Amino acid sequence: MREFITSFRVRSYECDSYGHVNNAVYLNYLEFARMSALIEQGFTLKSMKQKGYLVVIKKIEIEYKHPLFQDDEVIIKTFSSESRNTSGTFTQLVYRKGIDQPAAEAKVTWVFINLKGKPIPIPPEIREAFDIQE
Repeated sequence: MREFITSFRVRSYECDSYGHVNNAVYLNYLEFARMSALIEQGFTLKSMKQKGYLVVIKKIEIEYKHPLFQDDEVIIKTFSSESRNTSGTFTQLVYRKGIDQPAAEAKVTWVFINLKGKPIPIPPEIREAFDIQE
């Protein structure tokens, strides 16, 4: 299993009237971490389009466990946890730095498509880069 780690600080405008990160903001955090992992492995939107494919999100399930607050350092661990022929799942664990229990856990189901929107097999270079088992 190859794990990708992204970190950043919670900004004030991401917090709601309760003083913690708004639940909808987690979607942005998770996307940022996934895109960071893709870029770290050399895959940009432009390069994927040039190769004739894209990866799109089919479903996201998030379980919120502990709140995050302004100025907390957030660490997100992203890894492949399931795969099929054209799709798979990334598990993303969101932590507050210094706390071993996740603040949130997400299961993100994605699918590879060609530029016409039709599902295609996961490209071999993606399987290799993210240690996605067949």
